[in-house]
Amino acid sequence: MEWILMIAGLAVALVAGVFLGFSDFIMRGLAQAPASQGAAGMVGLNRTVYRSVFMVLLMGLVPVSGTLGLLALWQFEEAARALTLAGCVAYLIGVLAVTGLGNVPMNTRLEARDGQPRETADYWPRYAQRWTRLNHARTAGSALAAVCWLTAAHMV
Repeated sequence: MEWILMIAGLAVALVAGVFLGFSDFIMRGLAQAPASQGAAGMVGLNRTVYRSVFMVLLMGLVPVSGTLGLLALWQFEEAARALTLAGCVAYLIGVLAVTGLGNVPMNTRLEARDGQPRETADYWPRYAQRWTRLNHARTAGSALAAVCWLTAAHMV
C-alpha cells in the first residue's frame, strides 16, 4: 500500500505544480496582455490541455482517490486512515469539484466569446481574476492531498 500512496502523492504533487505555475505567473502574464490577446492565449491553452499528460494525471487521480479512500477504510490504522481520507476529500472537492463547477464552465464561456472582440474584452478581466482565485483553491487542494498521501505512505 505504501507504494500506491507514494505514487499517488507524487502524481498529485505534479498536478499541484502545474496549478501553481498558472497561479504564480501564467495567468499574471496573460492578464498583462491586451484583453483579446490574453483571452486568445487562454483559449489556446484550454484547447491543448485536453490532450496532455496533465489531463491524464488530473482525471486519473479521481479513481485513484476513490480507491485510496476505500483502502484507507478497510486496511489502514487510524492516523494513516485519517490522512488518506483527508487527501481524498482535498482532491475530490478542492480539485475535481472546483475544476468542474468553476474553472471549466468559465473556460467554456470564454471560448464562446472567441471571435467577438468586444464581448471578450469585457469578460476577460473578470474571467482572469475569478479563474485565478479558483485556481489558487485547486493548487491548495492538490498540495494538501500530496502532503496527506505522502505522509500516510510513511505510516502504512
